[in-house]
Amino acid sequence: MKHFFSTIAFVFLLGWQVNAQRVVADCTITYSISTDEGDADKDISESLKASTKTVYLKGNDSRTDLVSPSFTQSLLYNKTTGNAVILREIGNNKFMTKLDNAKWVAENKKYEGVTVALGKETKTILGYECRRATLQMKDGSSFTLYYATAIVPSLKEFEYQFKDIPGFVLEFESQETGGRKIKYTATKINLSPVQASRFDVPTSGYRLL
Repeated sequence: MKHFFSTIAFVFLLGWQVNAQRVVADCTITYSISTDEGDADKDISESLKASTKTVYLKGNDSRTDLVSPSFTQSLLYNKTTGNAVILREIGNNKFMTKLDNAKWVAENKKYEGVTVALGKETKTILGYECRRATLQMKDGSSFTLYYATAIVPSLKEFEYQFKDIPGFVLEFESQETGGRKIKYTATKINLSPVQASRFDVPTSGYRLL
């Protein structure tokens, strides 16, 4: 009988922990961008400091805006269809790339087979306790991230490499061409509803690539 009640208590506790994680289906998150490179790349470092990344989530839709002094890029992804659209603005030139589900998966093929190692180290970001995780890529490279354990996005595939992370990633590294690592850290999170128009795909003004 004692074993029975112990089992019931464990199941109840496990259920409480699962239910305690909030699914975030409407939010706007802003990330700062930085690099640890030295003075030799001062211009690049300053350019990154002047850049921002903003993620908008609404149900099965996501939009990621990367704004820098020299260009703007927006990635719109719909989980229901599996399709994505990439918008790029360089000066007065505007370009659009459409990806169906097969092309979207192919675009992210490099992230297939990534090994995720969840660590115990924690830090607080925007009031959320975040745990450290390490992603090991198939090519041998790796990078770290911190994810909030109390919240999880309604769709994870917009950051394809993080789709198996059990929480909301609020800080991460990105391995860039040339081996440089760029760090993204959440600086603001707004849980107010996002306007549906944020996810509208432009019908004109862009050159289709």
